[in-house]
Order: sequence, then structure tokens, then C-alpha cells
Amino acid sequence: MTSPPTACKRTGCTGTYAPDGYCDECGHKAPAAGATVTVGAPAATVSVTATAASTRRGTASRGRTGGRGHLGANLVAMPPIPLRDPTTAVMADPQVPESQRYCGKCGEPVGRGRGGKPGRVEGFCSKDRTPFSFRPRLSPGDLVDDRYEILGALAHGGLGWIYLARDRNISDSGADRWVVLKGLINTGDADAMASAMAERRFLVGVDHPNIVKIHDFAQHPDPKTGEVVGYIVMEYVGGRSLKDLALSHTGPDGKRAPLPLDQVLAYGIEVLPALGYLHDRGLLFCDFKPDNVIHAEEQLKLIDLGAVRRADDHVSALWGTPGYQAPELETEGASVASDIYTVGRSLAVLSFDFGGFSTRYADRLPHPGDVPLLAQEESYHRLLCRATHVDPEQRFASAAEFAEQATGVLREVLAAADGTPRPAVSTQFTGERRTFGADGVPDGPAVAAALPLPLVDPADPAAGFLATLSGTGTVAELEAAPVRSVEVTLRLVRALVEAGELERAAKTLAGVDAGWRNDWYRGLIALTGKDAEAASRAFDAVYDAVPGEPAVRLGLAAARELAGDGDGAARRYLRVWRVDHGFVSAAFGLARTVLAAGDRAGAVAILDEVPDHSSQYGAAQIAAVRATLHSGATGLGEAELLAASERMQRLQIDKARRAGLVVELLRHALLWLSGGPGALVASAPELPPARQNWAQVVRERLAQATPTAARTPLFLGEALREREVRLGLERAYRMLASMEPDAATRYALVDAANAVRPQTVV
Repeated sequence: MTSPPTACKRTGCTGTYAPDGYCDECGHKAPAAGATVTVGAPAATVSVTATAASTRRGTASRGRTGGRGHLGANLVAMPPIPLRDPTTAVMADPQVPESQRYCGKCGEPVGRGRGGKPGRVEGFCSKDRTPFSFRPRLSPGDLVDDRYEILGALAHGGLGWIYLARDRNISDSGADRWVVLKGLINTGDADAMASAMAERRFLVGVDHPNIVKIHDFAQHPDPKTGEVVGYIVMEYVGGRSLKDLALSHTGPDGKRAPLPLDQVLAYGIEVLPALGYLHDRGLLFCDFKPDNVIHAEEQLKLIDLGAVRRADDHVSALWGTPGYQAPELETEGASVASDIYTVGRSLAVLSFDFGGFSTRYADRLPHPGDVPLLAQEESYHRLLCRATHVDPEQRFASAAEFAEQATGVLREVLAAADGTPRPAVSTQFTGERRTFGADGVPDGPAVAAALPLPLVDPADPAAGFLATLSGTGTVAELEAAPVRSVEVTLRLVRALVEAGELERAAKTLAGVDAGWRNDWYRGLIALTGKDAEAASRAFDAVYDAVPGEPAVRLGLAAARELAGDGDGAARRYLRVWRVDHGFVSAAFGLARTVLAAGDRAGAVAILDEVPDHSSQYGAAQIAAVRATLHSGATGLGEAELLAASERMQRLQIDKARRAGLVVELLRHALLWLSGGPGALVASAPELPPARQNWAQVVRERLAQATPTAARTPLFLGEALREREVRLGLERAYRMLASMEPDAATRYALVDAANAVRPQTVV
């Protein structure tokens, strides 16, 4: 039974898909259900997936729209974490585990058991006789400051016990208001007390949706000593900590597994603006870790602000956690860079099994060869490396910069996972200036002239002057600029590169310090000078600095291709193309590397993803025709010839390009047909001497092998037979000759036409 025709899915088209898969009205191909190709050697493969209609020809989504439970720049949907009933959160038996008991002054272990006997909850440090107490000072029913009724202890941390309380000033009016009181583990610890007092001075003014709100500061006498103790009163956040979520997460096999990478990145992107808020106000969080972030309903909250301090405070005690704290914390103190480090370490701990993160790997990341996730997600690995660089100066300069690059990495991770592009406008780079590699492997200068460029810093004193220039501006115009700023110097370097003055460009670039942009222009200079290895090194350094930028991966991919590293090029081309179909050069580059690995179908599938609204759509279809004809290791068959013919007949291109492509198709068809007679001659029986003539044998065997006209397939509208192919090729050569202005080339084309036309046997 014949299935009914399927309506064309192209907007506004009333046609249906024919048996060949193309619309009988608009000629566009039906969306593919999916095709998978593999690039490179088995040891380093690149999986490429041709996805459904949402990723093809102009229908790519720009990311998910807003909705409940979306985090990470609204890109990741996560089930909301329900708020916990506060009364069920209270600890039934509040104790500090012995393994977490340390002297508040010298850091030595205290309160540890010996000889099978449990350790003391209260006592004195054996090293410096500092008193310690790990017993909660408040009990259920206690009333603090005649206002906050204690229900019990919620948790304990480095600076003190945390209690749940009811605000009677609000609750008595008809609605319960739950708050959290945070006190001190040891009221005799002067450093801890000073830290609490610091919180009272400035944290009440902190107001950010992702930071726990400090309501008040209350005092209450210690029931044992009578000493007045301070308590911070903050809002109750009833979700689950990221540490808890990570520890309870399981994989398909039911065993504990790290959190999914997209979720981890989304968490980082959500909390970084909160840290940036603190930094903008001269405050440092100091002790960021998964324990101190709560996911409650559809929001994240930074909690436990006990270690927060002013950036210019060089006196107060520093607090940190081994495995998370920056290596320079104890010697150089806290800084924005040390906060950045703690976030990078937290992302690492959440995203993969990071055994020994507080010991063996306390100040470094594992090698990607030991962590499959880092090997698979190159951009994520580089993001972590920069955030946790041993040199604070090499880390991200701000939480906003970190969040921006993390968002770019997240878009890449999501696009690679489901095939849906997630492009975004870069704040660092222009788009592609032109497409390279549409007609084959480009040379270095062509790539350098096409790659995106770093955007001009609007704060540069010469930004206004540069905006008045047409195009790049000439060398003379730039040398006469009213001020030789960083941006003017970089623009001058670009002008010198375009003028071919590479040595002068390199010398000029050496006189300016523009961070990673210096390396980008070094890469352009190297490409223009056809030094692919030097270009690779330069772009690799840029990739380390801005790992979330597709433009950088595109530059590195092209440099690796020109250096002969097809697999390294394919991996980067693939990630660029998957995340943003605006980088059409990546599609051509990926198709070239896939084709070089012998996968015709994979290359064609990639080229078919170029949107039909793109100015390079025609070039992509021409490349798809040529990819279909690529013989590779498997040889060319009739099916490939006919597929190329059908695609060619649907192309809407100019007369000259059509004639040239027709010549290519007919030459391949003639070569294929000639292969058949050669095989027949080799196996033919011995003929009489009078008939042992090569041309005569070929003609006779061709006549014997040619199928009937009814069964002969059509190729470019004519029968796929040698005579018809030769006649068509002759016409195509003469058509090209008629359009060729160069006399020598025209004569050569006419000679080719004469040579290929069928012989007349008299």
C-alpha cells in the first residue's frame, strides 16, 4: 500500500515531497531524520550528526525561551528544588563530627577519641590551651533578643552553629517568618568574634537576589558563661546545597555520578553575578564552595557569609577551605582573583570525580587523559584552567568575564549534545568578514583576511576617530591618528598585514600590550606569512584566554588544517558549526576534513545544513556535488553519479559556474564509463587477428554491455552512455570557451572539446 505524500515543511510552500525526498514545488530536501559520520582515526574520532529540521537552513533556534526552572542564561531547564518544611530541617542530635573538630586558633585537631572512647565536646587544645566547645549554645525554646524563638540547630560550619528560629514580631501578627541565626562555635575565639562583628557592620546592606538577606544582628548571653554572644539573623533558604545535590546524584546504573556538565555550568553562571555584586562593592566572599550555595525552587542563593570581608581589609582573619582556596591565600591574602579560583575549583568538583582535590590536586587540575570529561570538552577544560591558574594575574579579571566565557562554553556543550545551534552575539569579536574555503582548502592569507577581528574597546581614547575611518583605514591615516592608543596600534597592525608588510606589522605589535589580542594578531600575521604552526600556537594561547568564543576555535581549526592536522581541525570546526551556523567557513572546513577521511555522505550532510538564506548556500550545494563525486578509497559508483546529477539540476547558479560544474560531472561520468569497458576487455575471449584493434574491441564490448534505452538512467537529462556523455562534455567545453576572455584558455577549451567528442567510425 502506497503511503500518502508528505506535505513540504517549508513555510509558505504548498508542495509535497516526491519519492526522491525533494519537494515537487520548491525543490528543497525533506528534513533528515539523522545521519552520523565519523572523522579521524579510531583513537581520536569526531562524531558529526546531521540533525532534524530545526538545525537546517535557517530554522536554527537561538536558544530556549524563558520558562520555569531555567538557569544559566536561561539555557538549561532543571526541575525546581522544592522548599523544605523548616521544622523538618532541624537536627535531631546536633553534633560536630570528630573529624571536623579543630582548634580555632592553631588549627590542630581537637576533641578526637582515643582507645575506643569518644572525644571531648568541650575542652582545651593540647598545643596552645585554647578552649574549644562544639556544643550548641542555644536550645529549642530559647528566646534571643526577646524576638527570635529557637527551634533547634540546622547545621554547623567553620565559624559557628546555625539555628532555625521563628521571628515572633512577624509570626504573632498571623504569618510565620522563619529566620536563621548564626553564632560562634567558640565564643572565646577573638578572630571568630571579630569576623562576626564585621558581618554586622556591612552585610546588612547587601541586597542581591542570589545572596541570602541579612535582616538583623542580635545578642544573647551564653547560658554557661554569661558572656554576650552575637548572632547574625538572616533569611531562611529551604532548598538543598549544591554539595548535597552532587552527593545524591546518580547515573542510569543507579550509582553515584557527577552532576551533568550543562547543569554545573548553569550553576556557575547563576552565582558569578552575585560574586560580582560583592566585588563591585569592595567585598570578597573568600570561602566559596558547593556547601555555600543553595538551590531553592528556581533560584540559587549564596549563604554562609561568615568569611566575607572588605577587599582592603588586611587585618581580619582569613577563612578558606582546603581544595577550594587559592594557593596564594595564606601568603598574599584574598582578592577578586582568589574568589574566581574558588568558583573554578567548585565547578571541577561538581562536574567529575575529583579524587584527591584537597590533597594531591590541591593546587592543580588532573590531566585530561585521566578525566574523560576534560578530554571531551576542550573548552570547559580551558575555562577551568584559566579560572584556577596558579598565577592570579592569569585568571579571569572579573566574575562578569568568567560568566561570559562560561556561557559561551555552555552554548557549545548544549549544541554538541543535541545538535541545536545556540548562537549569540559576541562582545569580543566581529562575525566572519567573509567565507573561506568554499572552493577547497584555502591558503593562509585567505584565512587571515576572512577571520573575525577583536572588537574595538569603546573606552579607548581613539575609539571615536577609528569609527570615522572607512574600512580598516590606510597605514598613512592611522599613523596620523590624533593619539597612538592601543586600538589605533592594533588597527595599524591590521592595515600593515593587509598591505603585506608583515615584518613591520610584527614590530608594531610588539610595542603594545593588549592581552590576548596580541596573540590573535600574531596568528593573523603568521597565517598571512603561511606559517601554520606559528599561527596555531598564537590561536591556542587566545583559546586559553577566551575559551567560550567560537571565533577563536575557528581560527585554531583553520590553522591546524593548514598544518596538516585534519583531526585537530575537524574537532574545532565541528564545535563551531554546531553552536553557530553563522560561521559558514566552519561548515566548509568540517566537510573538507570529513571528506578527506573518506566519508562522502557525512560531508554532504554537513553542507546540506548551510541555511538556504545564507549567501553561501549555492557554494555549499556546489561543494556537495563535488563531495558526492569524491572517489576516496571506495571508488565512485553509479548511485553517486546520479545523486550528483539530481542535485546539479536543482541548483540555481549563474551560467559560467553551471558550465564549469557540468564539465566536472561529465568528466567523472566518462571516467566511470571508461572503467567498465576496461574491465570487459581484460576478461574478453581471444578475438581473431583481424579484429584485434583496441578501439574496435571497446566499441563492441560497449554495445554488448549497454542496457536497453528503457533501463538506462538519465544523467543531466541524457542517457548515461558514453556517446551521450561525450557529446554533453563537448558542448560544455564549448560553452565555457564562449565565455572565456583569455585567448589561450579559450583555445585550450576548444581543443578539449574536440578531443572528447565521439569518434566517427566510417
